[in-house]
Amino acid sequence: MAERPGRKPRKPHSAQVVRTERLTPHMQRVVLGGEGLAEFAADTCTDHYVKLLFPAGGAVYPEPFDVERIREEFPREQWPVTRTYTVRHWDAEHREMTLDFVIHGDEGLAGPWAMRVQPGETVHFMGPGGAYAPDGAADWHLLVGDESALPAIARSLEALPDGATAYAFVEVAGPEEEQKIDSDVEVVWLHRGDRPVGEALTDAVRALEFPEGRVHAFVHGEAHFVKELRHLLRVEREIPREDLSISGYWRLGHNEDGWQASKREWNARIESEQEGTPAA
Repeated sequence: MAERPGRKPRKPHSAQVVRTERLTPHMQRVVLGGEGLAEFAADTCTDHYVKLLFPAGGAVYPEPFDVERIREEFPREQWPVTRTYTVRHWDAEHREMTLDFVIHGDEGLAGPWAMRVQPGETVHFMGPGGAYAPDGAADWHLLVGDESALPAIARSLEALPDGATAYAFVEVAGPEEEQKIDSDVEVVWLHRGDRPVGEALTDAVRALEFPEGRVHAFVHGEAHFVKELRHLLRVEREIPREDLSISGYWRLGHNEDGWQASKREWNARIESEQEGTPAA
């Protein structure tokens, strides 16, 4: 038997911060550029994402930055910490990538970094990943999410052709968090206030009078409301799995490390509960 080839080492990209901008009280934009993006592209999916690599515990890594070498030479607790963000915009001509960060003061890792990072600083990241873009053959589109899904929803709306039928529901803390999106689709902004995350989104989608024809849906954000809407769309509305891009970007009470560690099991359990299939 021939030996299986070894896993191909993943090569991170590097980029420099070009500029930053506060979009709303809780959304910070960081634009990256530089020669390190020469082999990078994010132009096939509207939910393209990258995984930013942050030094763990103040660790200093050798140059050039090499994830495989770090994992060989450093203890696990000093491996880079990853945080996942959607590519809000990719400018292939100028080789600039735009990322938008939800921020809550000093809470978390990436948000505080985005608030304080200065032009010229170097960033390392993996990617891009991604799997969704609006299907031009669909009769209409449904896009639903909280702040974490706003960059992907905005990019998807901007990719739709003029005149496309689409319903977009975005939940944010309040009116000060609304953003301008370059699309003729009217976004329904839902202001959370003191309500649980996603409750307003679930109510809005349940109240929507679904048009006739095939829908292509994108539903992302906090895992609990995504679970509720998955049941509504997949089970009650019987929308085929292939017409749904639906997943929890995050989960209340968990940082990204904890959520990613449990996400596969969570998704398997939800699928088993909602569709009557055995969980893996």
